[in-house]
Amino acid sequence: MVEQGKFIDVKGIQTHYHEAGQGEPLLLIHGSGPGVSAWANWRLAFPTLSEHYHLYAPDVVGFGYTERPEGQEYSIDVWVNHIIDFIGAIGERKVSVIGNSFGGAIALHLVNRRPDLVNKLILMGSVGNKSTLSDGLDAVWGYTPSFENMKNLIKIFSYDQSNAENNDLVEMRYQASIQEGFQEAFSSMFPAPRQRHLDAMALSDDELKSIQAPVLLIHGREDKVIPIAETSWEIAQLIPNAHLHVFPNCGHWVQIEKTEPFIHQVIEFLNQRKTADMV
Repeated sequence: MVEQGKFIDVKGIQTHYHEAGQGEPLLLIHGSGPGVSAWANWRLAFPTLSEHYHLYAPDVVGFGYTERPEGQEYSIDVWVNHIIDFIGAIGERKVSVIGNSFGGAIALHLVNRRPDLVNKLILMGSVGNKSTLSDGLDAVWGYTPSFENMKNLIKIFSYDQSNAENNDLVEMRYQASIQEGFQEAFSSMFPAPRQRHLDAMALSDDELKSIQAPVLLIHGREDKVIPIAETSWEIAQLIPNAHLHVFPNCGHWVQIEKTEPFIHQVIEFLNQRKTADMV
């Protein structure tokens, strides 16, 4: 069952989001899987992270329960502008950001365009540089709704293949993908050939080298959707103040397969400056 969030007007788009906690603002941006929403992505991490930070987790336009404007064409510019406008709408001047996969690309474009809005950046299984479309990502973006297709996707997402035998999980994700408007919008975003959509999300090497914010990259070693070798490994060598943490025995769902260690990495990274200031 999806936890009900709240709505806010973002430049005319009724935007659904979840909010919890107090303290420093932390914005969580979800990925691009079929039927995805902010809550589907972040529900396991939300309770603990909200004890430390003021969390905001929006459904990016075109996804989840955010309004889908009629005739809307989707692109990285549309998604990044929506997030910039969301930050303005909630009244925060500066946020730290966790971006998952597609959400990581949005986060990188955000800090590239508006570095004044970003404190620290955490990228999890992220795209954002020039890389080759994997068979896994091609399958994710090419999904057509059926129970079996969702089961196959969960096999691709997960290191632990028993997740695909959890019929409740498969059914939950399948039902999410067939809610009214979800698949119609999703199928319009990444039509074949799909390499061009991945290319559109990439920053140049020079743009990545110019990012001054502290960045933590987190990646599952066995990620079949966004393989680490062409993405986080390369990005970590371009961004000046970047750290890379690799989880073994982990696929694309780091926040689900390694929930507690993932949360520990986030808190340790975000609290580093506070600790330094106290010394």
